[in-house]
Amino acid sequence: MLGAQATPAERRAKFRELLAGDDIVQFPGAINPINAQIIEQTGFEGVYISGGAFSAAMGLPDIGLTTLTEVADHGRNIARVTNLPTFIDADTGWGEAMNVARTVQEFEDAGISGMHLEDQVNPKRCGHLDGKEVVTAAEMSKRIKAAVKGRRDENFVICARTDARAGEGLDAAIDRAKAYADAGADMIFPEAMRDLGEFEKFASSVDVPILANMTEFGKSELFTTEQLANVGVKLVIYPVTTLRIAMGAIKSGLQTIRDKGTQVDLLEGMQTRADLYDTIDYSAYNEFDAAVFNFSQEGHQ
Repeated sequence: MLGAQATPAERRAKFRELLAGDDIVQFPGAINPINAQIIEQTGFEGVYISGGAFSAAMGLPDIGLTTLTEVADHGRNIARVTNLPTFIDADTGWGEAMNVARTVQEFEDAGISGMHLEDQVNPKRCGHLDGKEVVTAAEMSKRIKAAVKGRRDENFVICARTDARAGEGLDAAIDRAKAYADAGADMIFPEAMRDLGEFEKFASSVDVPILANMTEFGKSELFTTEQLANVGVKLVIYPVTTLRIAMGAIKSGLQTIRDKGTQVDLLEGMQTRADLYDTIDYSAYNEFDAAVFNFSQEGHQ
């Protein structure tokens, strides 16, 4: 009640523990705090906070239009309500090396457990669109070194994402990943892999965990966690899945209301009032309120 019980430090330590463990872990994307609560209550190991989903929810394309302040506030609101580690999309870090260091500290202060930083130029593009451009490996290594130097909690996870597969090829992307790990990246995010063999080659080429982005309608086939675990993937994210589920249901439901003049046919698919109250722990707020205001006026004039 009134937020997560686990401290940010405990959640970051848990993230490290998960990455060091034997099992693959799943971090679905949360588009808002109640979504994160449902992710935790469903039994997932962590929560992902997608820049693409956030920009879409604001009615904007994923081309770097959102600011550090907006994203940090969004991340803080989500991290506040879940005991799970939260892993956030930092795009290109909102500037040069010193900006990247500040980005890390803003996310630490927001209670986030880790972030990924990409090697695209500014303005960036969605990782599964064509026409992406990347900075040099040396420039990206500077970003990573700045992020590592800027963090104050050594358990805050810094992940390096490379978008070089599309423009430079798989081998060049792997060479970049090796350089990024040498620069201090705790994990590698190879974006837009074409098949399981490419994930396997990445995983066998670097000494840090790798991440698989299982976003729908992109460059990668939607593999199961078992398939990904078998080729060495440690973490799977589902960045925009909950947004797409929600928007699909909203669009269909609104059309039904428009056509029929009532939402009665939609009730079966809705979250009930009772389930909503259970999700946000409504009863605990009542108990807290009753305990605070449970006093007597006897003996007072």
